[in-house]
Amino acid sequence: MQQTAPKPTLLLVDDEPVNLRVLNTILAKDYQLIFAKSGEEALRLAGQKQPDLILSDVMMPQMTGFELCIALKSNPDTAAVPVIFVTALEEEHDEARGFEVGGVDYITKPVSAPVVKARVATHLSLVKAEELKLTRLEVVQRLGRAAEYKDNETGMHVLRMSHYSKVLARAYGFSAEQAETLLHAAPMHDIGKIGIPDNILLKPGKLTDEEFAVMKTHPQIGAEILADGDSELLRIAKSVALTHHEKWDGTGYPQGLSKEAIPVEGRIVAVADVFDALTSKRPYKEAWSVDKTLAFMQEQKGIHFEPRLIDLLIDNLDEILTIKAYWKDD
Repeated sequence: MQQTAPKPTLLLVDDEPVNLRVLNTILAKDYQLIFAKSGEEALRLAGQKQPDLILSDVMMPQMTGFELCIALKSNPDTAAVPVIFVTALEEEHDEARGFEVGGVDYITKPVSAPVVKARVATHLSLVKAEELKLTRLEVVQRLGRAAEYKDNETGMHVLRMSHYSKVLARAYGFSAEQAETLLHAAPMHDIGKIGIPDNILLKPGKLTDEEFAVMKTHPQIGAEILADGDSELLRIAKSVALTHHEKWDGTGYPQGLSKEAIPVEGRIVAVADVFDALTSKRPYKEAWSVDKTLAFMQEQKGIHFEPRLIDLLIDNLDEILTIKAYWKDD
């Protein structure tokens, strides 16, 4: 027997029963409805029932719709629930106030059934889109953690280098959204190590030429794992996985790219990854000092690293070191 998906739950708030009956007539066929006749009752029900969306009157005694929205947004359990105001208020400053307190839309009374249905459907679809985005992000992050179980690197390394990458990206000129995407893609840089045999990956001593040749396949393996994704996050994650071992002078791997032929996200992650690797303790080495690390990386300007990125690393060192201290290894 085929099961149908549960209907989204709407919380309808109005101190006038007749208004609730009108909304019930319009929405009952497509949604599970909960009713509240005051802001206080709405707060209680929102916490208990976790509705997908709230439609609220504005002018109510004791607690107005604006005050209700403020209270909802201040509670982490209900802050993400969209609130649509259903009101007779028509002044421009009233509408502005509604958006200021966190409302997502306005429907004016007397309500039109097609308008109510369309606005509710639109905002529910936006909620679903955001949930899908967060789910994809969580999957990518968890996949990145999987590589940590096969490597000597710690989870703190992945967090630090991804935040360093965000700082460098913003300094380089990325938008806030682009830098945030790189923050979430950077933990995937070494996902390809999942495909490297343990006797090579976990070898405590120096690798032979043959073993290193196998190790150098991990960027391509990572790119193949992340291939064919339809999101910008996965596209950037694939690029980072494939190119973070390329070098500015063309001597890196796996493709031997040089200068601007290396995608900028790969160039950024290379700097962030090496800086954290050198300044962190590993089973096979002690942590380098920040001064020693910076001296080495400056020597590698124009060789391993894009020169501009080393300058930006130094210019933003205070923020980098704050991140390093916050996400320190246990």
